[in-house]
Amino acid sequence: MAGKIPRDFIDDLLSRTDVVDIVDNRVKLKKAGKNYQACCPFHNEKTPSFTVSQDKQFYHCFGCGAHGNAISFLMEFDRLEFVEAIEELARHHGLEVPREQGGPPAMSEAKKQQQEDDYALMEKVARFFQQQLRTHDKSNRAIDYLKSRGLSGDVVKQWEIGFAPSEWDGLLNSFGNSGDRVRQLIELKLVNQNDQGKRYDFFRDRIMFPIRDRRGRVVGFGGRVLPDESGPKYLNSPETRIFHKGQELFGYYQARQKNRSLERMIVVEGYMDVVALSQFDINIATAALGTATTLEHLQLLMRSTSHIVCCYDGDNAGRQAAWRALENALPALKDGVKLTFLFLPDGEDPDTMVRKVGSQAFVELTDEALPLSRFFFESLLKNHRVGTPEGKMALKAAAQPLIDTVLGENQKLLLQEELAKHTGEYDRFRLQTDIAQANRRSDKPANQKFEAVHKTRQSPVRMMLRLLLDQPALAKECEDVMPQVLSNSGIAGMALLLDVHHYCYENPAAKTAQVIENFRDHPHSAVIAKLLHQEHLISEQDASRVYADSFARLLDWHFDSRIETLISRSRMQPLTREEKEELNLLMKERQA
Repeated sequence: MAGKIPRDFIDDLLSRTDVVDIVDNRVKLKKAGKNYQACCPFHNEKTPSFTVSQDKQFYHCFGCGAHGNAISFLMEFDRLEFVEAIEELARHHGLEVPREQGGPPAMSEAKKQQQEDDYALMEKVARFFQQQLRTHDKSNRAIDYLKSRGLSGDVVKQWEIGFAPSEWDGLLNSFGNSGDRVRQLIELKLVNQNDQGKRYDFFRDRIMFPIRDRRGRVVGFGGRVLPDESGPKYLNSPETRIFHKGQELFGYYQARQKNRSLERMIVVEGYMDVVALSQFDINIATAALGTATTLEHLQLLMRSTSHIVCCYDGDNAGRQAAWRALENALPALKDGVKLTFLFLPDGEDPDTMVRKVGSQAFVELTDEALPLSRFFFESLLKNHRVGTPEGKMALKAAAQPLIDTVLGENQKLLLQEELAKHTGEYDRFRLQTDIAQANRRSDKPANQKFEAVHKTRQSPVRMMLRLLLDQPALAKECEDVMPQVLSNSGIAGMALLLDVHHYCYENPAAKTAQVIENFRDHPHSAVIAKLLHQEHLISEQDASRVYADSFARLLDWHFDSRIETLISRSRMQPLTREEKEELNLLMKERQA
């Protein structure tokens, strides 16, 4: 990885970006007063509640609470990582993303150009295979096979299905017009070269499926053998500098494009299953590329949906594949994500099943899929009988290391509870859980106290923070407001107010988008998010007055608290001279 992206660059990038343009390119916006509106792209709704503010460079949905700046929108809508979103915005403005020193060097210009050339070539090859399906004199068998599988012309076009000609050098002759291009074809594993130096196409006489990454770029191909031909049924592109099987999913990009929000995704075993389901208007399927479903696959899916259905054949091989997926899923399994397993009857796959029962019945089958916990213990109990103490301990020895890897605390607790039931330790488990919960209730962290303050609408800390988020320039404009004088006051939330005030004072021209970006990784970023959900109903004209009044209330709180402390202390013991002077000054200040 390269060094960190400088914060100054991110702020500058946001200042160049109009969030309205970014959102409008993906979700059609309509002008509504000074803001823009649309139906929310992150949940289904009929009445628009999604608002984009050009002034603040900020979007917010009053229905589901989604909010953020241009970077957040790209991360959520395009399913990009933070760095990928920065790079996407930089490309939008024709900028290079700089890196701070201290890390490995960033990608060189030559390497970036090479990568762009690789993606461009793969796109051309995908179109070449599509053309061959339409025009090659030996593609009839491929077309007949696709028709026999019940695929319509529209679906074949939608999935960009093509045909690799049977000649040894069909693709090589079409694209290998220079030594550099031939070398690139070899490096991308589109052409092979044997020990004698002979070159030939990697894919021949196969039905071709382009594999697109999460950003829609063709990174590899899957080729299905034609009926009655020898060779592996499916042949995938080997690993290349742009293609890594364990990180890509066939159909994932298309599912994201088809669905505004993915309430669930179905993981199936083959390309044809994904394609066949889409013909029945089930556009939520994806498939691993000739490998077991990996941890990287599952992490990618969990960022996109809250329900993953792993659909496998009901035979022994299907259950073994499901168990491997479960083992890989546990370290990524977070609270709020449901992982279930659907096993089809013998002799059925998703393709045949959906044709037999129809799309609605097939989706209903996924509703009845086995929860992870049930499949987990059903699988283990086949090998460990718990009728004896030895069997119970053997089950615990097999299950506990797997449960310990689970990421989500609630998910882990659920599996731990089920294990305790099977091993006869349920009463002890409940007692330990009750004790732990009692300890947590009696040990409330300061952060909880801070959130409690925010539930009170009259909190001046909350009001000052909310106003600064909307109008960062207030920190500079209201010179008499100096929260730093209360840095040791002990007032809940003061540390966050000081941090936000300091940033806004140093960056008075910042927009809301830049403020929330600067505090993306702050310990109290969740508090900022909650504040942004709430309307303060203060006009821009009244903002500075309310901001100053809120600070005055904070001073009153502090003075009253300190006066009470000193008076209470005087009842127990004489005050020092300094304390008496402080008390007199505070009393005069309060009477002024």
